Amino acid sequence: MKARTAFLVLLTAGVVGTAAWLVFFSPVLGVRSIDIVGNITVPSERIKQQAGVADLHPLATVNLADVEGRVMGIRQLASAKVDRIWPGTLKIEVVEREPVAAVQSGQRVAIVDGQGVVIEHRSVAPPMLPLLKVDRPVPGDPVMAAALKVVQAVPGEVAAKVRQVRAASAEGVTLELSDGRTVLWGGPDRPEEKARILSSLLKRERTAKSYDVSSPDVVTLK
Repeated sequence: MKARTAFLVLLTAGVVGTAAWLVFFSPVLGVRSIDIVGNITVPSERIKQQAGVADLHPLATVNLADVEGRVMGIRQLASAKVDRIWPGTLKIEVVEREPVAAVQSGQRVAIVDGQGVVIEHRSVAPPMLPLLKVDRPVPGDPVMAAALKVVQAVPGEVAAKVRQVRAASAEGVTLELSDGRTVLWGGPDRPEEKARILSSLLKRERTAKSYDVSSPDVVTLK
């Protein structure tokens, strides 16, 4: 009886040991593919290289947090989430930063997202992005944050006409349109009301040169 018990213990230990070896050390359950989801402009191969996971590395021992950290080294990405898909796939789901404005940076322009994070530098600004002019074009600056909120609140039919956004203060954001008209938007408060009023005014009052919607209750034209 004791011999049988000892045999079963050894057998169990052997099975457990083999299973542990297969999961944690063997390439049998290693990473055979890396699936990239959510990328639009960032190539999948670049994300895979940044992830830094070798082929056939045991899937169970991949440090997901470390992989996410490495992938987030790509400045065009706003977030990254890594999961294991058994038996041998690593899934990396990313969200790209959306460019909303361009900021002059020396002889080049910086393309920034809604939080003011620089996505990339270019020699010229993309034609569909407004040029943002503030005293301190850095993430977290209250004036820049207000200006970026305004950029994102401008209605679509007007946004395509905005060529420049100037802000001397968080409550003094001004839009310059491609046809020469200007819009004093004010602060980022009451964006829906301002957007609705501005869209209507630009259609009805075409001869005006400037529109002040900073206070939706008292709109002025010049």
